Amino acid sequence: MLHAGAVEMAAGVPVAAYALTRYEGRWFVRAPVLTTFHLDEYVFAALEAGASGFLLKDTPPAEIAAAVRAVAAGSEMLSPAVTRRLIAEYVGGRAQPQRAEALRRLEVLSDREREVLVLIGRGLSNAAAARTLFMSEATVKTYVSRMLTKLGLANRTQAAILGHAAGLLEGGQVK
Repeated sequence: MLHAGAVEMAAGVPVAAYALTRYEGRWFVRAPVLTTFHLDEYVFAALEAGASGFLLKDTPPAEIAAAVRAVAAGSEMLSPAVTRRLIAEYVGGRAQPQRAEALRRLEVLSDREREVLVLIGRGLSNAAAARTLFMSEATVKTYVSRMLTKLGLANRTQAAILGHAAGLLEGGQVK
């Protein structure tokens, strides 16, 4: 059973995120990391370890509460500043060595799964993606679940990062 909560970490964010999200190889808690450290290596490591989000302490309290509720409902949440940095990092050139590998990993996806991945990468909820693709929210959830399974990923945030690494969101078109 998965439980949701928020975690505040002063140091060792990647290690703490990993410890909170895994137990004997299984996911057991969904948690956004709340920290003052806006270091790229902490963001990447926490998300790769399975954190369900990354929020900075300057995030307004109402948004922190909304993030915890979103995580409890199965979504992920990133601070806008973190989202901008993640996108800039991949668009700015770090992705070049990783792009070919990311594209190779995405070869297993159907065209529709790739469309859903692009929408996730743009931050759309399942409901918004369903409206965009003219399908039910349940169908979008099925595509997301299949996509995560095929890619061996734990959550939508990891899928979005992979989509960005592959360059799927450049130019506003599905590639």
